[in-house]
Amino acid sequence: MNSVSAQHSRVLSGMRPTGRLHLGHYHGVLKNWVELQHEYDCFFFIADWHALTTTYEDPSSIPANIWEMAIDWLAAGVNPGAATLFVQSRVPEHAELHLLLSMITPLGWLERVPTYKDQQERLKELDLATYGFLGYPLLQSADILIYKAGQIPVGEDQIAHVELTREIARRFNHVYGREPDFEEKAEAARRKMGKKNGKLFDKLRRAYQEQGDQESLEVARALLENQANITVADRERLFGYLEGGGREILPEPQPLLTKASRMPGLDGQKMSKSYGNTISLRDRPEEVEQAMRTMPTDPARVRRTDPGDPEKCPVWQFHQVYSDPAVCDWVQQGCRSAGIGCLECKQPVIDAVCAELKPIQARAEEFSAQPELVRSILNEGCEKARDVARETLEEVRHAMSLVMV
Repeated sequence: MNSVSAQHSRVLSGMRPTGRLHLGHYHGVLKNWVELQHEYDCFFFIADWHALTTTYEDPSSIPANIWEMAIDWLAAGVNPGAATLFVQSRVPEHAELHLLLSMITPLGWLERVPTYKDQQERLKELDLATYGFLGYPLLQSADILIYKAGQIPVGEDQIAHVELTREIARRFNHVYGREPDFEEKAEAARRKMGKKNGKLFDKLRRAYQEQGDQESLEVARALLENQANITVADRERLFGYLEGGGREILPEPQPLLTKASRMPGLDGQKMSKSYGNTISLRDRPEEVEQAMRTMPTDPARVRRTDPGDPEKCPVWQFHQVYSDPAVCDWVQQGCRSAGIGCLECKQPVIDAVCAELKPIQARAEEFSAQPELVRSILNEGCEKARDVARETLEEVRHAMSLVMV
């Protein structure tokens, strides 16, 4: 696979280290990662610097949280043989790229990121009037661009972060991708493609630039990706030449939309540690049973003989995640007719949650008992990530004339 197609198929995603993970993390993120690792070149990282943006006053829990999160990732099926797992702060190139990108990023771009004001409202008890908190979306952009990741798995509510990254990459390429003799170098690169491919490239480039033909753009990009006889630098020049800009140093990533997780908390709200409504991936079966048996149900069912409405009951949301159509019909009919009691209704989901957690917990025990193996996995992942990050940073420094001659 050449480097451009590798970048196009590279996926990057990260999580802040908050300690042991719960079912919301598993259904919302980890199950998706386990699928993606077999389809893409995946880089998954523990975002410990991002954690500092809101816990800077007491970061003492971060090292233990990193450890617990790594074990939960491995236990959930994230495979170090198929994906690269690493810790953000162990790859200092993230910080340097963040600094360099900050030189060209307008302040207004950061202030308009939707989550900036949302989180300030939601976390009023914290002092978030810091440079680090304002700049965290730019650090996210650096996280993505340092690996030239082509696909970023996000939900609808995070598309703005990917769009900001695209704008920053576009601005960087516009400012630094214009070499003095860019067109001559691009033409020389086109000639290296051979007569037939060079002619086809010219035709597609004209169709895109003169008529805005998107299909011609896609065909031309695919043509460039499959050229084995041009250098990476030439290929980047030709990408820029194709689109009428300069050399494409930092490719623009695309959002890879993920299905919204329907995993509810024990109280029917979104499952979140801040709501105190979670089931941890490592909760023992008796803890799961106790937590779910005491879940609130439809307030109308005061007595066993009172009929209820599943739509008003948090337990029904668990059935929608875990139960097959036959069990769901049994719940709907039994609840509305008072044919079943609330504890009866809860038992199938208690059994399903425990069954789902059993293999995860067995693997978590295995990894917990082998700390050297976990350290080795993270060390190897950090080294691999750093090798890729160094290459990108060299290109960025060169483009910004920061290389000593």
